[in-house]
Amino acid sequence: MREAASFEQLLAAKEIVICCGAGGVGKTTVAAAAATMASVSLGGTVLVLTIDPARRLADALGLEALGNNETQVPPDVLRRAGIEPRGQLWAAMLDTKQSWDDLVRAHAPDARTAERILENPLYQNVSGRFVQSHEYIAMERLYEIHRSGRYDLIVVDTPPTRNAIDFLAAPDRMAEFFSSRLLRWITGPGRSRVVNLATRPFYQVADRLLGSQFLEDIAEFFLSFQTMYPGFIERATAVKRLLHDRRTTFVVVTTLENAPVREAEFFVSALADQKFHMGALVLNKVLPAYLLDADAARVAERLVAAAPAVAAAVPDAGDPATVERVLREVGVSFSNFEVVAKREAELRAELAQAAEVIVSVPSFETDIFDVGGLLRIGRAVWGS
Repeated sequence: MREAASFEQLLAAKEIVICCGAGGVGKTTVAAAAATMASVSLGGTVLVLTIDPARRLADALGLEALGNNETQVPPDVLRRAGIEPRGQLWAAMLDTKQSWDDLVRAHAPDARTAERILENPLYQNVSGRFVQSHEYIAMERLYEIHRSGRYDLIVVDTPPTRNAIDFLAAPDRMAEFFSSRLLRWITGPGRSRVVNLATRPFYQVADRLLGSQFLEDIAEFFLSFQTMYPGFIERATAVKRLLHDRRTTFVVVTTLENAPVREAEFFVSALADQKFHMGALVLNKVLPAYLLDADAARVAERLVAAAPAVAAAVPDAGDPATVERVLREVGVSFSNFEVVAKREAELRAELAQAAEVIVSVPSFETDIFDVGGLLRIGRAVWGS
């Protein structure tokens, strides 16, 4: 397969782009910016789906709220930013509870079993906390949306890196749980009224502490839930195939600070180990290239050395000693930033072998809070 030469070419050849990275590196913003640019540049119908519980995405896209159902970003929002969109931009944010409800109704063997699960007193709590539920249901939702065929490109914004690893491992963990000895132990009394001698002491104590109704609720819930096992396994297998499909790629977002870089290296290694396609590495909030200019560095050194003479020559600048301190601080500050910029350049060179495409997004002076800001980042990612 021919490697992409640019981020734009990478996205043009894919149907699913999964953005991963440590917390605080701008991953949600980069995902939204990439989706926005794809709708503007490539056309078609593009969805950005966030499974990160943070709600920054709705604000940036000019939407009052985001939920489980996809919402179109009004074309006028893009036009006010000076862009005539070629395609449509949609956005959604995972609602774990609603997605679990929909999944139960889809996988339960009949409507009666589905309602028994949904009405069980444990379900409200379990659906939000159950065995990697957020990560598992996120992949289910992604699979369902992709299978609908409504979108030419889906850009997924995941939780911070190590949670995104859970996102990839969730189907296997769910399957392991369904076949675990723990589940068989919990549901055993529900399958038979005969409690053997080994388990009777446990259930006698549990009955005194928790009450028989609580134990019945547990047994009934997991017995009902087990009826969905074939559907879960079938879909988990389908999701894994989709994530390994040639139409799916991963984008790792990081800054060039030490901790986020280590997280990025960890995730790149995990992707390689599990044979997922590593498409691009986005280096966010990178210092400007002029800090690496040798002539600029020499000017900073000369400014520090000549500060007394320059301060004395500046008319009406006030106290020459104060002017001298300011000039020295300017020169020293530039030199300090130059050191950091060189380190960033070294890290970029080390990371450049990890992906087909590597792009740098500069550190902007203002926060990104609207579509105009997303387009500025998108153009940097696109290389235009």
